[in-house]
Amino acid sequence: MVTTSHGWAAYAPYTGETFPGGPPIGDGDHRPELADVGRLFRRGVRGLVGAARARSKETLSDVLREHLGASVDELDVVEESWAGYEHVNVQAGLDAWLAEPSRSSRLVGVIGFQHQQFGLAELTGADDSLHDPFGARPGNVARVNLTSGPGGQVASCVRCGLYLVQDGETRLAVLLRGADPMSGQPRVVVQLAGSDAAATAAAARQIRGLTSSHNVFAGQVLSFGQDVFDGGDAVLQFHERPSVDAAHVVLPDATLRAVERQVVGVARHTTRLLRAGQHLKRGLLLYGPPGVGKTHLVRHLISGLTGTTVIQLSGDAIHLIGEACSVARSLQPAVLVVEDVDLVAQDRDLDTGPSPLLFQLLNEMDGLSEDSDVVFVLTTNRADLLEPALAARPGRVDQAVELTLPDAEARRRLFELYRGGLDVDASDLDDVIARTAGATASFLKELLRRSALFAAERDTGTEDLSVSAGDLDAALTELLGTANAMTRALLGTHGNESGPAGP
Repeated sequence: MVTTSHGWAAYAPYTGETFPGGPPIGDGDHRPELADVGRLFRRGVRGLVGAARARSKETLSDVLREHLGASVDELDVVEESWAGYEHVNVQAGLDAWLAEPSRSSRLVGVIGFQHQQFGLAELTGADDSLHDPFGARPGNVARVNLTSGPGGQVASCVRCGLYLVQDGETRLAVLLRGADPMSGQPRVVVQLAGSDAAATAAAARQIRGLTSSHNVFAGQVLSFGQDVFDGGDAVLQFHERPSVDAAHVVLPDATLRAVERQVVGVARHTTRLLRAGQHLKRGLLLYGPPGVGKTHLVRHLISGLTGTTVIQLSGDAIHLIGEACSVARSLQPAVLVVEDVDLVAQDRDLDTGPSPLLFQLLNEMDGLSEDSDVVFVLTTNRADLLEPALAARPGRVDQAVELTLPDAEARRRLFELYRGGLDVDASDLDDVIARTAGATASFLKELLRRSALFAAERDTGTEDLSVSAGDLDAALTELLGTANAMTRALLGTHGNESGPAGP
């Protein structure tokens, strides 16, 4: 056997020894061909060259030691963490902290971080072996665009990166890792290590504070949902703030004023109420049959609360009540809207703790301090299911408002509202109003659209539509017919089988 100055076998026929990266070259019975020996020799050389290059590459441990000093493995690590959906806010807070004039920084990407659990403690404790622990190495920075506002606004956020910071005489390393449920890390994590322990702890507090003050959710209209592609984790979605003025809300004046006073009025007089020792937290329950305008009224309230954070919960996101209440508390003034809250009372399968979600919601409402400017707006079609729980925990809901089906005068107002600029022969309007007893706003809106369609099909020679009394009667007769019983039910209309008031 011939041995090189590096101490590895260059040629060892018939011995069964191996080249680096190759199979045995002989077993004593089978003599290798000369071409095979040459090929294996070249493979061994390439393996050694690759290993030498790998050893020469800078590791994350090298980066940290160069920046923080040789005693890096003795430094304490300070950690702050947030829910996964806060990643965009953490990035904003960290960027603001780094932007201070006294600081300079260099960002190092981390290759191979996916689905691996490690932090600064592991990186600073790494030795100078062939690779850093878990296969993570310095490299390009991995980023992800996260929604930062309505209308498709996005912010570029670091998925995993190491910031090397110089702050006067103090050196710090800051590791930012986004949530990675696949690796058992559901939260966004920022870890800090530095040459000055007190300065490192202070930096962690500053980053948390700036994350809060630079929160992109503040003052926005949001809804909670789940990311089905990322382990079902909670996500926050942005929505444009609705614009619904009082003229488009057809309710008795006294009812509308009472609701606005409870929600918008308290927000308008916050300072004076607090000075007078009055509490700000409040709960409003809107109840009534489907189609009476509960959601429409909520949209009107939201449109008048510019600058107030609104969090909406409905459907499959109901079980995220705890997360929603946490966001509302941190971003007050805030409104938390829970639609169809009766579903929480009915569905025990959504229970995520020792008590049903309805009781969790009521406990969250009770847990707020008196000066918390948070409004809980609950809507329900089944107040009877909620009344026992609400009565057993008085004070959570300050005002319950019943919304009823529109009476004749309200139906007349709705007809004029939805008519808009449409030319309609309303000579038989009294008959239409009488025949639509028990109808909802949605029914009347569909009635006018269908009447316009009848007019368009009757007269195809003009651009402008003109709805005749006959078109209106034909559309109403069709909607009231027995064939459209399901349609009426879907529009929320209540009445006998032949229609709201009969044909």
